[in-house]
Amino acid sequence: MRAVFIAGAHTDVGKTWAASALLKAARARGLTVAALKPVVTGYLPSVATDTSDPGRLLAALGRDLTAEALEAMSPLRFEAALSPPMAARLEGVTLTLADLLAVCRPVLAAQTADLLLVEGAGGVMSPLAEDATGLDLQLALGLPTVLVGGSYLGGVSHTLSALEVLRARGLAVLGVVVSQSADPGAPDFPQTVAAIARFAGDVPVLAAPRDDESWASALL
Repeated sequence: MRAVFIAGAHTDVGKTWAASALLKAARARGLTVAALKPVVTGYLPSVATDTSDPGRLLAALGRDLTAEALEAMSPLRFEAALSPPMAARLEGVTLTLADLLAVCRPVLAAQTADLLLVEGAGGVMSPLAEDATGLDLQLALGLPTVLVGGSYLGGVSHTLSALEVLRARGLAVLGVVVSQSADPGAPDFPQTVAAIARFAGDVPVLAAPRDDESWASALL
């Protein structure tokens, strides 16, 4: 089994989109796949959930969105579109690193798929629990990482800073995926990718246009 953590350089850079592309590329190669996004915020049960992060991941797995599949994919779901500990607190829940590990570790131990993707929330240094950042969960799980960055203004700095933190803490980075911003005022996409690649050392940097998922096969 190969398990990989999907981390973000910042909030809303397209982690779920990148994870879904990797899952579909793996299935196209005949590999068995699984995915886990242990905590989700901004999740409203009253609206259509097939466009939510868990819904998109389940679709990439070729699975229907059912209550059972949703619970297995993302058991920690909170309605407020805030950081996980803040959103949990509004619902009277104290979210801790132990809670996240209690979700992730049994899945990792029992998984038999060729590829399992574990997706975080927010950026590498975003609070993920009352006592942990996204980095703390990655360190506790010890999984190699695919880092997803963006081409927005400031994206180069955010991506390179997150990459430096991951490498400084001894986490293997399989690649950096730079997703193309839909903002018409965003910096030039090819130049952004080139700038990140220039300072990424030996870590592969892949350009990921939002309308093209062909990049995903290069990481498998």
